[in-house]
Amino acid sequence: MELAFVISLQETSFSAISQGQDLKKSLSRLRELGYQGVELAVRDPETVDVELVKEVVQSYNLEVPAIGTGQAYLEEGLSLSSPDPDVRQKTRERLKKHVQFASIFRAGVIIGLIRGGYIVEGVDFSKGRKWVVKGIRECCQAAQEKGIQVYLEPLNRYEINFINTLHEGADLIAEVGEKNLYLLADTFHMNIEEPSIIQSLESMADLIGHVHVADSNRWAPGCGHLDFASIVGTLERISYKGFLSAEILPRPSFQKAAELTVTFFQNFHFISH
Repeated sequence: MELAFVISLQETSFSAISQGQDLKKSLSRLRELGYQGVELAVRDPETVDVELVKEVVQSYNLEVPAIGTGQAYLEEGLSLSSPDPDVRQKTRERLKKHVQFASIFRAGVIIGLIRGGYIVEGVDFSKGRKWVVKGIRECCQAAQEKGIQVYLEPLNRYEINFINTLHEGADLIAEVGEKNLYLLADTFHMNIEEPSIIQSLESMADLIGHVHVADSNRWAPGCGHLDFASIVGTLERISYKGFLSAEILPRPSFQKAAELTVTFFQNFHFISH
């Protein structure tokens, strides 16, 4: 397994992410620390200087394992489960732009908050779920044309009211029915929702396509109470070969959080130096 750090390419109100205002400086620091990848959070790919981002990423020999999409929901209200059909259409169109952006880096596209924080009161839950399935299916089909994967991220109950666990995510994946749709296992959310992180990882082994690491307090691994020795050991046992992407609060600072994360994993020999 290799280690990546999540950076936002645009300003965001989402606190559990570092903002790479100076992308060159941020990626240079990640590379110096020993990171092999950078996960990019992107609100709107059309407002990003794609060629510059590509140049900087390549210049530091970093991989991009995944593209985050949740800022489109947080900053613009785009949602696959919105009762407004125009919003749902705009969301599906935005996700296809994310697919196009991700394909440049051979990265996966994450479906987390963009499916909608909550299926709102007054909307039939099954109807809202069908809207989400339709949107994810279209995203997967667009991604399939580009040869990339899509990652469904279960989130905790305080951020979203459906698809909170890996098993619930697996049920939705079966409903969508696309072969390039996998689960994103996030240790922060799993700590809240899963009866057993280890058992959930083991039972969903064939569906796990990407992993986010954050400790129980959403700080860098090692700053809370999660048993990462058991978690990473389980990932090794189920033959997970992907990245561990640190999606964490940039505390006490981006640089310190990045340093704490890589030092923790290297000291425990969870990743290569």
